[in-house]
Amino acid sequence: MGTILENIERFARDPELLDIAEKVESGGRLSFEDGMTILNTSDLNTVGLLADYAKRKREGDRVYFVVNRHVNPTNICAISCKFCAFAKTAKSADAYELNSERILSLLNEELREVHIVGGLHPDWPFEHYLDIVRMIKERYPAVHVKAYTAVEIDWFSDISGLSHEEVLLAMKEAGVDALPGGGAEIFSEEVRKKICAPKTQSLQWIDIHRTAHRVGIPSNATILYGHIERYDHVVDHFDRLRNLQDETGGFFAFIPVLFQPENTRMSELKPRSGSYDLKVHALARLYLDNFPHIKAYWITLGEKAAQVALSYGCDDADGTILREKIIHDAGATSEVGHTRDFFTRMIKDAGYTPVERDALYNVVKIYN
Repeated sequence: MGTILENIERFARDPELLDIAEKVESGGRLSFEDGMTILNTSDLNTVGLLADYAKRKREGDRVYFVVNRHVNPTNICAISCKFCAFAKTAKSADAYELNSERILSLLNEELREVHIVGGLHPDWPFEHYLDIVRMIKERYPAVHVKAYTAVEIDWFSDISGLSHEEVLLAMKEAGVDALPGGGAEIFSEEVRKKICAPKTQSLQWIDIHRTAHRVGIPSNATILYGHIERYDHVVDHFDRLRNLQDETGGFFAFIPVLFQPENTRMSELKPRSGSYDLKVHALARLYLDNFPHIKAYWITLGEKAAQVALSYGCDDADGTILREKIIHDAGATSEVGHTRDFFTRMIKDAGYTPVERDALYNVVKIYN
């Protein structure tokens, strides 16, 4: 079969990818210009070969999934972002607040991870958010709680008068095991002013995750793409995350999140091509060389495109999720949850070996 570079030289349609192939094969680090080349190229197949090669060097043919559940305690939010269809005012007919009994009714002993994010409720004190975690940990002490984005943590600091570090330590004591990666959106302040002006600034998001890693709370990271961003905004986002991971080593996984325009104040935007989706995922694997895992987030991509993304550098198919609300409020057409059988079938049909994992990527079961 030859080396990856020999194969690229034989089949690549874009000669500008050859230097990148040399770096990928030798373990070199991609430059900002390399990232721009990948997003600009029309040679999608070669980009896929490079990303799949980089993934297989790390994980072989393994693709992970987890049995998890999303819990969104409230959609009442003190801010309104242009891209969001989830947030409501307290007077909205669609507003809700989940009580303790309702939250616990969503969970069971089989879950390995509970993912908690929601609105910035104008009337809930910080202690209430901690009580949600304590309650879950008391009922299900073995479950891994991934709770509250950097945006929520920034809000908790505002309403409590505590520093970000003090908020994070209180969360850790209450039972938070990791932070989700949400709220990053895209780091370019130029874009953030247009799509999420009230939200935490990019430097604060980065600093909150830096602080979380320092106090022993690992996290994920995301990008929201497919709206008004330029290619250089995407590469800049990746570059800042790679630098932070070099500094802290605290990130588990990176999740590209495809923007869903329906029911938002950006509903006039037209979707970009599927090739752009695949190049963003491939570039994530190639550029974020210090991130252990890249997810194919089926909630936004849809199940079929997520399956294809497994051949473009993704080694994690995310999880069963069960009743995701935030993305579906914006018009996502994927199902609201899946079973183990779905994931094993999806992964095997894509040519990979399904591996059920826990929240820390420890192997639970390999489905040979």
